[in-house]
Amino acid sequence: MELSTSFYYITSTTMRRNIVIRHLGAAILLSFIPLSPPLHAQGNMTLRYNRPAEYFEEALVIGNGTMGATIYGGTGKDILSLNDITLWTGEPDRSVTSPDAHKAIPEIRALLDREDYKAADRMQRKVQGHYSENYQPLGQLCISYSNTSSNVSDYQRTLDISNATARTAYSTDGNAFSTEYFASAPDSVIVLRLQTADVKGLQATLSFTSPLPHSTVAQGNSISAEGYAAYHSYPSYYKNTKEKHLYDPERGTHFRTIVRVIAPGSKVQSFASGELKISGGKEAIILIANATSFNGFDKDPVKQGREYRNTVAQRVERAAKKAYTELRQRHIADYKQFFDRVTLYLGKSDDNVAALPTDEQLRLYTDNTQHNPELETLYFQYGRYLLISSSRTNGVPANLQGLWNEKLLPPWSSNYTSNINLEENYWAAETTNLSEMHQPLMDFITNLSTTGNTSAKAYYGVENGWCLGQNTDIWAMTCPVGLNVGDPSWACWTMGGAWLSTHIWERYTFTKDKTFLRQYYPALKGAAQFCMDWLIEKDGRLLTSPGTSPENKFLTPDGYAGATSYGCTSDLAMTRECLIDAAKAARELGTDKLFAKQIDKTLARLHPYQIGKNGNLQEWFHDWSDQDPKHRHQSHLFGLYPGHHLSVATTPELARACARTLEIKGDKTTGWSTGWRINLYARLQEGEQAYHIYRCLLRYVSPDGYTGKDARRGGGTYPNLLDAHSPFQIDGNFGGCAGVAEMLVQSTESAITLLPAIPKQWSEGSVKGICARGGFVVDMEWKEARVVSLTITSRSGGKTKVNYNGTSKTVKLKAGNSIKLL
Repeated sequence: MELSTSFYYITSTTMRRNIVIRHLGAAILLSFIPLSPPLHAQGNMTLRYNRPAEYFEEALVIGNGTMGATIYGGTGKDILSLNDITLWTGEPDRSVTSPDAHKAIPEIRALLDREDYKAADRMQRKVQGHYSENYQPLGQLCISYSNTSSNVSDYQRTLDISNATARTAYSTDGNAFSTEYFASAPDSVIVLRLQTADVKGLQATLSFTSPLPHSTVAQGNSISAEGYAAYHSYPSYYKNTKEKHLYDPERGTHFRTIVRVIAPGSKVQSFASGELKISGGKEAIILIANATSFNGFDKDPVKQGREYRNTVAQRVERAAKKAYTELRQRHIADYKQFFDRVTLYLGKSDDNVAALPTDEQLRLYTDNTQHNPELETLYFQYGRYLLISSSRTNGVPANLQGLWNEKLLPPWSSNYTSNINLEENYWAAETTNLSEMHQPLMDFITNLSTTGNTSAKAYYGVENGWCLGQNTDIWAMTCPVGLNVGDPSWACWTMGGAWLSTHIWERYTFTKDKTFLRQYYPALKGAAQFCMDWLIEKDGRLLTSPGTSPENKFLTPDGYAGATSYGCTSDLAMTRECLIDAAKAARELGTDKLFAKQIDKTLARLHPYQIGKNGNLQEWFHDWSDQDPKHRHQSHLFGLYPGHHLSVATTPELARACARTLEIKGDKTTGWSTGWRINLYARLQEGEQAYHIYRCLLRYVSPDGYTGKDARRGGGTYPNLLDAHSPFQIDGNFGGCAGVAEMLVQSTESAITLLPAIPKQWSEGSVKGICARGGFVVDMEWKEARVVSLTITSRSGGKTKVNYNGTSKTVKLKAGNSIKLL
């Protein structure tokens, strides 16, 4: 299921390099132009620690987009928690849990017409289906060292995100020891190299365990494990069943994992216990490969499953024929072609601060309000690293934890939560020059449009188009969740398809690839069709009924805290953006003229935005207060970001209302919500506030399992720089990364604005390779918050207006050409 990428190097007057992504019969052309060297040295790109990880939130993560590892770097025992992004519970989503659910919709609407919100909430529970499946851990590789004494010194644990390699190094009794780790995409293996200076050589025992049903055999120099996931599971928070996992060896997704040791100078022994022992040599290479029987969202993983046994065996055999240096070089070359597209300089940190371990830097940054631009830059680039490492599998996007999960019942099933979290995972994909990593989401949207058509009919009585509720999984489930007992505030939400589908047009605006747009336009159109058919008329305007604003509740005048209402602002904002995008796509492709005109008429009749009594953007049809005024969700601000139909320039009064809403909500919230607010403030061109919220995102949070009196909880960043909701969710990492890009460059389909939200702390800096809509790439340097060097490159040919330093210049370029404006 890996992304297949072919590379073509073309010499021409522009020295343009073209990358063709061949995917499911489509060829997506992206042109990347070798640009000038970085204007400043980028600074430290390494996460560093001076002790082994005790908790997941301290461990280092690596991944090749399909397989990942969480590395603890222990001395006497090193543990790698392993994952495969295709290993989920469940089977294809072919049945409708509540086929008559749509019959409740007219009654709910009637209750809302009578303003009976309590009864509407009760009735909404009839419009609920099953929950998503759970993303599963693969297992753990344990390496125990019998010759490691308690006399350990010079310990270092690092992750260099400039080349995606991790390393553990220390001395034991004066003998140097090191392990290097990387996850190779071109060779589909995780690779370790163990090295020791001890004259006795390596003394290591390897074992593999899994929390899933499995069997393990060690033979020769290999461990082979085979197992399977449950054919159905429930989320941890569902209390109506004791058995959360249902297992059958003839059902569910199966896997095989192979661990191969290559140690010519050592003796390698296998044992009936499933263990391997390495003894005597100074160096050993360990290859880890895995394959599952997952063969697509609509394929039974047993009856129609992929031939996973031969697949994993072939991967190991191919990798074993290559020298370690070749494996490493192939991995780094593959990774750097993506990572090196963007360099960023935001200033230099004090040398004494920069020399500290990353977790100590993060703590000082939080406690002492320390100036540490290199840490801020590292966090930005770490987001790009994580996306490259977790999003390279066809039709399987990065999930709630990206790729890295150790639990059978992870928080919120580690699923795809579509009311913000899945979308936030991809906010940085286009702006930070990682469009290929966006592709798995595009194919996933197509999968959802298939199952979503069934859900639209069964749950909402809508015949045209498709929809998506709050959660989904690898099987592309689309029904509203809850099993008739879920709180409507989170279970009964209809706008997932509308929101997700906007990523199709978003990607097109950056790539200008009409072949891509033509292939994915039907999914965008289908989401728009559902939106139009779901609208009803009230007082001459079109609005949604019933509707909810994700996970939030309103207070009625009599004090009832309700979720179900009509004309929710977030519903209409997402509907508006989806319809705008679908009409633009139709016109760009020269198709569906009548459909585009129908959209125009619908947009003109949509219920408008309203400003509340506190100057805020109203979240509900009525000017009611929120049950929690500082609620983490700000879904009604969607039109400002990630949408485009609200802005300081075009809707100044509504933009001020958005700012007032954020002011009321404050700055203490979850990690992912903090990431969203950075982008919202950037769109409001409030650079100082955007920077303040960015610093809030980098607030030190203790590992979940740490129970000391000085433990710190809440939203922010864990010691390993992963996002703290808390618990761990990866979306905040991606939201923060996107937020930095949004502070530096903003664009529409016809204009690029430079330094729109630059804070005084970043008054001097440079960036290379940031992407803008229209298919443009920006290289610039600035001093005293004014651009002093600027090159614009066109990847596809086109015209745009560039706004900088209080002036505007119109640029028209052919594909592959650049112009130096300063």
